[in-house]
Amino acid sequence: MNNTKSNIKIYIDGPTQDEMIELYDKDIAGFTFNPTLFKSLGVKDYLDYSKEVQKISNDLPISLEVIGDNYEEMVSQGRILSSLGDNVYVKIPITYTSGESTLDAIITLSEEGINLNITAILSMQQIEKILPSIKNTHSIISVFAGRIYDIGFDAKILMKDMASYVHANSQCSILWASPRMHFDALSAQEAGCDIITMTYSMYKKMSLFEKSPKQYSLETVKMFFDDAKASGFKL
Repeated sequence: MNNTKSNIKIYIDGPTQDEMIELYDKDIAGFTFNPTLFKSLGVKDYLDYSKEVQKISNDLPISLEVIGDNYEEMVSQGRILSSLGDNVYVKIPITYTSGESTLDAIITLSEEGINLNITAILSMQQIEKILPSIKNTHSIISVFAGRIYDIGFDAKILMKDMASYVHANSQCSILWASPRMHFDALSAQEAGCDIITMTYSMYKKMSLFEKSPKQYSLETVKMFFDDAKASGFKL
């Protein structure tokens, strides 16, 4: 038996409504969505669907993202999304598409007492820029660890530094976003992160932590044999 166990808070990223309901009695601590995930789910009306998933979120924290690209749009949309429920965290990208910081919108919404999830962060410099303005809030800092790996950096080392900095200088939580495999839950925990968000399918694979190498090896051998037999292969 593998003694590997994750104690980090697990959010599910972009689940279907059926998946959300299925997870009611599981050890799930929240949900996250973004426009790209809504697109993949076939969403037609952004606000209506946001209302639907908030209603079935079982009062767990749920992050819903603004879709505007300037201060006025982000603030207006943030207020609308926040009004859907006390468990809503409004996701604000770390920059506008121009590359300019969204700090102005972050400050306004934060001062209004709106729960925030600052997203698409990939560097310590980005955190250092926004943290002083939200240090006394319970905002979520979402760092895209998987994308840090994508561009050739060791995300676990960087995430450890970021988590230490956030915890030492604020009341905010740090979230390991964009994981590449279910084992990242353990990496996120070891790095000191508070939360990891992962897809439903990735979450389901965490049950593999209960298997021994011997057991999983045997299952793999049997899979090869069964597939060869089912395909009618001959040599």
